[in-house]
Amino acid sequence: MSTTPYPLILEPILKPKVWGGRRLAEYGKHLPADGPTGESWELADLASTSASGGGGDSAHSAIVNGDLKGQTIADAMKQWGTDLLGDAKPTQTGGFPLLVKYLDAREHLSIQVHPSPAYAQAHPDAHLKTESWFILDAQPDEQGNPPVIYKGFNEGVTADDLKAAIENGTVPNIMRTELAVPGHCHTLPSGTVHALGAGVLVAEIQTPSDTTFRVYDWAKEYARQGRELHVDQAVECASFEHPPVAEQAEAFLADDMANMSAMPPRIGSTRHRVADTDFYTIDIVSASCESVPLVAPNDDRNTPIVVMLLKTMGASIATDNAEHQLQPGQTVLIPASIAKECSLRAGPGTEAVIARVV
Repeated sequence: MSTTPYPLILEPILKPKVWGGRRLAEYGKHLPADGPTGESWELADLASTSASGGGGDSAHSAIVNGDLKGQTIADAMKQWGTDLLGDAKPTQTGGFPLLVKYLDAREHLSIQVHPSPAYAQAHPDAHLKTESWFILDAQPDEQGNPPVIYKGFNEGVTADDLKAAIENGTVPNIMRTELAVPGHCHTLPSGTVHALGAGVLVAEIQTPSDTTFRVYDWAKEYARQGRELHVDQAVECASFEHPPVAEQAEAFLADDMANMSAMPPRIGSTRHRVADTDFYTIDIVSASCESVPLVAPNDDRNTPIVVMLLKTMGASIATDNAEHQLQPGQTVLIPASIAKECSLRAGPGTEAVIARVV
């Protein structure tokens, strides 16, 4: 069956993680009654995943609205072709070129690195993975320590220092830490050694690679069996340059959502570019009682858009001939062929991540 392209609302894929928490429920996720949930894969189109990352199985997001309801992104790509992708290129396995998630870190994630460009060129089975974290919330951990992220190394750290730290179990001592601040976006080029710290909740946009080399797993701190470490690969991949500084999105609406119903609605919007990579861009939109075009001014790309609706008191995606109602926490894939006609009709208190393939 062939259908006309329309905005695709996606079903999240929840991932239990020992380091996860329960805060994804605040973003509309229906969590299992028991146990921690670390990730919600909002948009995924992976033929396979690693055992420690995606559980070892394939991951294809299901569509929950319209004529393609019950089918997957892979099915939509087959039916719509360039109407969906435009000028964007699929992955080497034919998948969609972005992976989009929410991450809730109750505990520290493992310190890890993804292949550098030089490593990927020398190892055809390894793939680059550039990612960006937009911080939604950051709370002290269970011991009261301030929330941080680990991002690159202290000044003067060398490859020999890294190898020794991995072997001695002292990697955190050589890492740069930054206070996790809601509204900040941290972009981590492939080759950056990094970890999300305990207490931090993020929206993550990344290239869909699953190649990860682990250098520290917090086994001692959390009294559990540590997973395999990848000493030689990590040392070969690691970048010792300072990663990009965080970009900040100034929220248009500073008022507490719980108090908005008692206040007159404010009208207006802001849009901030917080990531601009070789693979994707990320804008943060804060709006109230206004219609916001999904395509930014002077953006002439012919590529798909992903909208993560963070919070709202009423929002929809409007096309030239239809309106698609959204709930807080939902993620929508906008085909390239209709991107220019689409807008976010924002009710009071609307905030959204708008990512676009380069």
